Amino acid sequence: MASLNTLRTKFGIVLSIIIALALLAFILSLKTEMGFSGNDPRVGVIGGEKINYSEYYDEYEKIKSQSGAQEGDEQQSAMLANATWQSLIARYVLTPGFERLGLRVTEPERMAMAGGKQPSQTFFNAFADPRTGAYNVAAVSDFLAQAEANPQAAQAWAQLNEQARMEREMQKFFGLVRGGVYVNALEVARGVEAANDTYAGKWAGKKYSEVPDSLFNVSDSDLRAYYNSHKDLFRQLPSRTISYVVFEVAPTDDDLLNLEKKVTEVGKEFAVTEELKSFVRGNRNGKVADNYVSAAQLSEEEAEALMAGKTYGPVLKNNEWTMARVLSSKMAPNTIGVRHIVLPYTEEKLADSLLTALRGGADFAAAAAQYSVYDATAANGGEVGELPFSTFTGEFAEALGDARQGDIVKIASGDAIQLMQVYRTGKPVKQVQVASITYPVEASAETRRTVHNEAGSFMVNAKGSAETFAEAASTAAVTPRVAVIPQGERTIRGLEDSRDITRWAYGAEPGDVSEIFPAGKDYVVAMLTEIDDDEYASVEKMSAQIRAQVLRDKKYDYIVGQLSGSSLAEQAASLGTEVADFKDVTFSSFYVDGPGFEPRLVGAITSSDKGAVSAPVKGMSGVYVFEVEDVQTADKQTAEGEKVRAQAMNESMAQQFAIPAVQQMAEIQDLRGKYF
Repeated sequence: MASLNTLRTKFGIVLSIIIALALLAFILSLKTEMGFSGNDPRVGVIGGEKINYSEYYDEYEKIKSQSGAQEGDEQQSAMLANATWQSLIARYVLTPGFERLGLRVTEPERMAMAGGKQPSQTFFNAFADPRTGAYNVAAVSDFLAQAEANPQAAQAWAQLNEQARMEREMQKFFGLVRGGVYVNALEVARGVEAANDTYAGKWAGKKYSEVPDSLFNVSDSDLRAYYNSHKDLFRQLPSRTISYVVFEVAPTDDDLLNLEKKVTEVGKEFAVTEELKSFVRGNRNGKVADNYVSAAQLSEEEAEALMAGKTYGPVLKNNEWTMARVLSSKMAPNTIGVRHIVLPYTEEKLADSLLTALRGGADFAAAAAQYSVYDATAANGGEVGELPFSTFTGEFAEALGDARQGDIVKIASGDAIQLMQVYRTGKPVKQVQVASITYPVEASAETRRTVHNEAGSFMVNAKGSAETFAEAASTAAVTPRVAVIPQGERTIRGLEDSRDITRWAYGAEPGDVSEIFPAGKDYVVAMLTEIDDDEYASVEKMSAQIRAQVLRDKKYDYIVGQLSGSSLAEQAASLGTEVADFKDVTFSSFYVDGPGFEPRLVGAITSSDKGAVSAPVKGMSGVYVFEVEDVQTADKQTAEGEKVRAQAMNESMAQQFAIPAVQQMAEIQDLRGKYF
């Protein structure tokens, strides 16, 4: 019977049905951080619909419950937040759009999906038999029976149907997109040539860097003209610009001396204590290994001490003080080859029955295929592989350490019972379980307080203006850094734990100075210097980039103006350069020997006839002329094969960009960074 718990675990897969909608976004913070008090702020606009916090939060909680993800995991939280946003986009943009297109899932279609006649991936993931991989219609019926009496089950069923509907509508939409893709005969012919033809010849050219910038005047009107004619290149996301300083927290000389003294004292007790496990576990820096390791898995210094029963350390290594002792040891194979059958912890009787049968000679592989609930190995006769003994921990290490080849053992661990067959054992070697205490070399609490106070003084002195901020930084002997935070970004590159800083930036006004933010082991204070919500980056902001492009255009005209002569040699001489050879150029090439990465040049070469000097090619790094001397043709691709390849590629690309294109056309405003 499909239970709510089973369905909940499978919803993590179900969420993937919203195709092409998972792009990393923000992490949702705690609801209480909003300080509601009856306020329900807007967190975005999707398809003209205002999205308030309460709706966003409810959707977030629903998806979190469905997926079983943990909010404490930063990556999981980011994916949850994004899945929430994309779910709302699907609700307010995709679904209405599909309706306008006439893409609907009828009731007979829905019943066919749920009943297994045309099962959707959504229903299949939820109700497939884990042992056979077949769709289990009986499980659907059982769950529907639960839904009649259980509101939670009814809600889960409704959500399943909604996911299945979206899946099928997406399939229909992509079918329309693919149906509009066509590869004509000219494209096929060109593709065959590109795949089969290899070009060789000679080239000459001149790099833009060889022409001095001083020869040209780039006026404001030039910049503006380029900007206006290439405006789409400067489309941007809303952003916030901050200036920030980092107060690094590093251990002082006193910290180092005090730590060494403490480590020495602890090391003396560690070396002689008879209650080693209790002593180590009583130390917050202590660790008792769950597994056993051989001498080959230890450093030479560790192995020399520990295998002889001596204490290793305390020793300073990799910025850590470390000490270690052997808690227990045993002779065990260096490697063990195992097969297993995994059963739920509730199947104790079945496990005992199988154990008896297997020890009596029953086929282990057949039993694994029939009874094991771990699909990854069940289909392969329960084969796990040959693993180092150190791989096994706890009950597994104890049970398998004394096992011989051919033994079958029963191990209960967590929510499962495993029957494990040892089919191969390696050479017996001494294995040790290690207890250790490690002290990282870090700043003391006193040092951290001192640095925090320095950051606090800076924060007070930095308020007022950007100039005041810079002056305070100079006084504090810290260097301001600049970060541009586009909408949707939740971290600052190169800065640990910067989530709170980006959130603050989207709630601040220009000139505001932040509180002290912890960033990894350091402290950060920031000032918001600019809010840019324009659809396009300004010409002033992009002036350096535009100037470089305008200079390149002017240098192109200049170099072309220098070209003279009818032969390649004469044109090379007019540029003051030499003629050079190129070879092995195909349409799929990225580079040409000499010029380097020049896509336009590659395209020009592979579309030219033999024997003619080319027109000037405007490359990325320079201007080039060439002459194709030889074309070698192979039979790598046929017209039929090229048509199939090109059609498949074009359909894939069309499908890939279809949903982003729909989203781009919709009115979507993401304001979550202001709150989360």
